[in-house]
Amino acid sequence: MKQIIPPFLLERVAQRFKILSEPLRLQILNLLMVHGEMCVSELVDALRQNQANVSKHLNLMAKEGILTRRKEGLKIYYKIQDPSIQGICMLVCGRLKDEAKELHELLKAEEKREE
Repeated sequence: MKQIIPPFLLERVAQRFKILSEPLRLQILNLLMVHGEMCVSELVDALRQNQANVSKHLNLMAKEGILTRRKEGLKIYYKIQDPSIQGICMLVCGRLKDEAKELHELLKAEEKREE
């Protein structure tokens, strides 16, 4: 039977989604989508998290190939390497926004029927 995604890639796809399932990682990606590139200390300040925690997530995403890093003096800068990340995030966020709007409209219609 033909499949859209070859079975040998499904494990990699699942791993990528697992990496993206952590809210702090999504917050990091969101900041990097807005600012392009940020150093660890900027991310720590913006996220109000400790450096060890932020660095752990940054390293994991870099290892996965989602982020790239460069060192400048004592600072390490990160930016998004995988161009599909922004599209994935925007697609999911757009769908959630549509679902929220649909739910809001359904609730509004239900309130009018009850009046």
